[in-house]
Amino acid sequence: MRSRDIYSLIFILLIAGVALSIVFAPEGRWLFNRDVSIRLGLDLRGGTQVLLRAAEPVERSVMQTAAGVIERRINGLGVAESVVQLSGNDRIIVEIPGIANPEQAIETLRGTGKLEFIDTKGEFLAPGAIVRTTGSPNPIALRPTATLTEAETITSTETISPTAPEGPIYESITDGKDLDLNSVQPPQIAGQSLQNQFAVPFAFTGESARRLEQFTAANIQRPMCIVLDNQVFSCPIVQAALVGGRGEITTSTRQDAEQIYTQLKYGALPVPLQVESSRTVSASLGQGSVDASIVAGVVGLATVALFMILFYRLPGVLATVALLLYTLISFALYQLIPVTLTLPGIAGFILSIGVAVDANVLIFARLKEELRRGRSLNASIDAAFVEAWPAIRDSSVATLITCTILFMFGNTFGVSLIKGFALTLGLGILLSLFTSMVVTRTFLHTINPLPFAQNPWLYELKDAPGMRHAREAA
Repeated sequence: MRSRDIYSLIFILLIAGVALSIVFAPEGRWLFNRDVSIRLGLDLRGGTQVLLRAAEPVERSVMQTAAGVIERRINGLGVAESVVQLSGNDRIIVEIPGIANPEQAIETLRGTGKLEFIDTKGEFLAPGAIVRTTGSPNPIALRPTATLTEAETITSTETISPTAPEGPIYESITDGKDLDLNSVQPPQIAGQSLQNQFAVPFAFTGESARRLEQFTAANIQRPMCIVLDNQVFSCPIVQAALVGGRGEITTSTRQDAEQIYTQLKYGALPVPLQVESSRTVSASLGQGSVDASIVAGVVGLATVALFMILFYRLPGVLATVALLLYTLISFALYQLIPVTLTLPGIAGFILSIGVAVDANVLIFARLKEELRRGRSLNASIDAAFVEAWPAIRDSSVATLITCTILFMFGNTFGVSLIKGFALTLGLGILLSLFTSMVVTRTFLHTINPLPFAQNPWLYELKDAPGMRHAREAA
């Protein structure tokens, strides 16, 4: 056995061990307490569906920009495989699978993400109050929208009457456009003396940074209110000048801090959005479909394995082991990346199994041809892989191009189900190249020196001159 094959076998065993540790991680937690549990999409797990409407007349291009901001915010919430798509010229449909706190998610989505510091002339304002500022003098205050349960259906669209708050217009010290998004950092403990405080660091640039520094320097021990989307967050007492426009927003809960961070970090909405309707939806396919998909996958895998063993015998057995390893690594990657599994995604994975087998069929067909020509088993194995590689490469590239087109299509039109199918199929193609060209080849070279491996019957041949000579020499 060649040293290269020994190293390849060790490498394969290491990958298999890592994949096993991910797939069977206790309580879905892997190294450094990373969550590697399986994620299911809206069609299999259920979730929340929200219909957002622009609070003012806008062009469709503005709504497309808003949809992109919302998608980034959803990803910031740790949600994958969401559906964000335009409906008409002024509405956006958002579907969020398996969200733990729908109310918080809705508030995070519709908030414009505009941060302002205002001068109240020494007046304290109540947290939560809607105020007018020079930067946004006509905000829209919306009354809450009822959430429908999964058993209810929307028969008519509720009309929400926006109301403009009255009162003075406070001077904005900062402009939300000057917020440095790169400076917004994840929530962190505010300090040793404030055990239950969480802080979100930020920084302004340009004129806003200069004005913020000048104002805080001139108003020590006076209140300065922090306003997020025209809603008063807090009115802290200025303790020191915010040099360079840098500071932090502190909250009493991590949940509030994470919501503020997501709104600021992932961009401001170009237009205020109001929640026209929201409902909790049940899984359209549910656990029964998941179980049926698992059964279909197992039956398909077993059928393919039986076909390979009956038609190719010993190489078929090795290909089956490689296919099991392929399945193991695939699920490990889905959990590690992570990839949210929907029914189309599962279909893409099952389809990739057939592609992986197709590569082995090409290799084994060439292997039998080389053995019939009288070459030794070792030389036939190398020649089979060399001769089959161009066909395997071309078919894989063609499929990857198709996956790329499907992924771009799904990304452009907000059809995440198509993206899931393209992603799982594309990953499967890349993994199948590894298992067929590396794993199967290593396995064949590993059994090559063994005496029983020189039997032509194991390769579906009556006689192979090269193998006969090898047996006679032995």
